[in-house]
Amino acid sequence: MNESNPNQAALRIIPREAHCISRKQISSGALRVLYRLNEAGYAAYLVGGAVRDLLIGGQPKDFDVATDATPEDVRRLFRNCRLIGRRFRLAHVVFGPEIVEVATFRGNGGDDIDTDGDRQVVDGRIVRDNVWGTIEEDALRRDFTANALYYDIADFSVRDYVGGYDDVQRRVLRLIGDPLQRYREDPVRMLRAVRLSAKLGFSISPEARAPFTDLGVLLTQAPPARLFDESLKMFLAGNGLKSFRALEQFGLLGAVFPLTARALAFRGGETFRAVVEAGLAGTDARVSEDKSVTPAFLFAVLLWGAVRAQAEREIARGVESNVAWQRVSHQVIAEQAKHVAIPRRFGQVMQEIWTLQPRFADRQKKKVFRLLAHPRFRGAYDFLLLRAAEGDDIAELGRWWTRAQSTPHETLAEELSTAPSSALAPAGDAPKKRRRRRRRPSAQASAATDSQ
Repeated sequence: MNESNPNQAALRIIPREAHCISRKQISSGALRVLYRLNEAGYAAYLVGGAVRDLLIGGQPKDFDVATDATPEDVRRLFRNCRLIGRRFRLAHVVFGPEIVEVATFRGNGGDDIDTDGDRQVVDGRIVRDNVWGTIEEDALRRDFTANALYYDIADFSVRDYVGGYDDVQRRVLRLIGDPLQRYREDPVRMLRAVRLSAKLGFSISPEARAPFTDLGVLLTQAPPARLFDESLKMFLAGNGLKSFRALEQFGLLGAVFPLTARALAFRGGETFRAVVEAGLAGTDARVSEDKSVTPAFLFAVLLWGAVRAQAEREIARGVESNVAWQRVSHQVIAEQAKHVAIPRRFGQVMQEIWTLQPRFADRQKKKVFRLLAHPRFRGAYDFLLLRAAEGDDIAELGRWWTRAQSTPHETLAEELSTAPSSALAPAGDAPKKRRRRRRRPSAQASAATDSQ
């Protein structure tokens, strides 16, 4: 990138023999797209994160292609193509389970609404962008220099217009253009900086992180659905704990998960932090082992501090326990969904995980077996184990339920039948005295009383 003019591209070509990218590392689907575009006379480049990751020895999960062919041109070349998006028109070429995303070079356009409606900027934010341009313009429109590298299938070179090659070697994330303007165009870029820093071990350049303090509030205006997608990338891709700590470090957690940030700041926040970090570390471990993970469990962990504190306050005011937990669970999910969308299917699971927690303390025989048979038992039990940091009583509950699952049904039933009532009652609950029912007077007694 031209140091005297950050909006002017300056091409640097890194020839095949000077970089480490090999076609053997590129998916077969991406190669087929690149070659067919090239054979049809179009420019065709592997672009973005795939090039960046290959240069540092990683193995990309997705391979994106940039070209001067329009989406309609791509669809004519590939029968297995579908066009998606309105904000950013894209072509998806499908090869079985693999989807190769093909984007047409974007141009600079104007700062107002174009006459054909292809580009729209509202309050500095790009809300629609389908203005086609050159590869130089496309490079300047990308977010970070490390993501603006193009692998040319025609000669296997890497093209660098903004100094991204050196930044990848230095492992630094640097914004293209003026950081204030770029974050106003798309505030989610701040979260992307944090996520990529955690994922790649890159530092964020001082000029790229300086606006976080003043512009972090813009994230509250971002569409909750986009923040949901970005949250999944941050927390369910194997780098969740690092991403969470980076969000806190750069002061962005409160803009995305305000209830979580508030619970961490209140009394007892360190205990809650231990639960959150244990949950994120466990999720990272499952991802590394190719085990399934669910957003419901993740969000249940992140919002537990707010749910627990509010439910305890409701119960202290005299609200019945089950009612309090149900009411608070619904309120917390609704509040968080204003910032990060939570699909209903995940919200229902979260509520069940939370509302089952107090039931673990009640070890009466019928209730124990009813809980063991609950369809959400496993998730709630795993959540209970995470809560061991809250105190010895919770840790003991976790050990008891662990043993209960491996104890034969008949043996467990016998133990629960012979256990003293004080050991079965929910923790903190005093045994309730049975009230004697008053006998209703018989019809003869009533008649005798009336006759007197």
